[in-house]
Amino acid sequence: MDSREWDERYSGAGFEWTTRPNQFVAAELADLPPGRALDLAAGEGRNSVWLAERGWRVTAVDFSRVGLEKGRKLAAARGLDEAGIEWIVADLRDYQPDRDAFDLVLIAYFQVEAELLTAVLARASAALSPGGTLFIVGHDLTNLTEGAGGPQYPEVLYTAEAISAELNGLRVLRAGRVHRTVERDGASATAIDTLVRAVRGA
Repeated sequence: MDSREWDERYSGAGFEWTTRPNQFVAAELADLPPGRALDLAAGEGRNSVWLAERGWRVTAVDFSRVGLEKGRKLAAARGLDEAGIEWIVADLRDYQPDRDAFDLVLIAYFQVEAELLTAVLARASAALSPGGTLFIVGHDLTNLTEGAGGPQYPEVLYTAEAISAELNGLRVLRAGRVHRTVERDGASATAIDTLVRAVRGA
């Protein structure tokens, strides 16, 4: 999908998913001391807003202007200062974050072809300051046959092994599959995600 399609998807009055942070983002990152965070493919900004509420200075990047505008409004509704989150409309094919600048880089459900994902992961790793954390969560390949929802194209789905192999120079702390409850056709179902957490050496 291109930015126009995502703009259309985000154009409804409500939020496409929820205003709450992703459950794994909240569980894994709640205890990190706040610093500078980079949220790549930030969408409607729910994770960025959650981080900013905890004292992080966040740079939220997405190619959907509509999605980021909804994130900006959510931040305002939560009483967050404009300085807490910088909203950047940019395509991750081209976006070059500052090197050695962020204590946390977050990539949540950025489901793209392998070549682009490799490039983005390399830039994300380089953007980390010494001791910084890279946190990645996305739809797992096994979700196609064993889970519910998510993209139906195997070429954009994750495995913990493939993601970890791209993180040269980082120490992987956690890599594996996690399960998430979703609503599907009026009933609860289970989605399977890949979760990878890594740190750059000090």
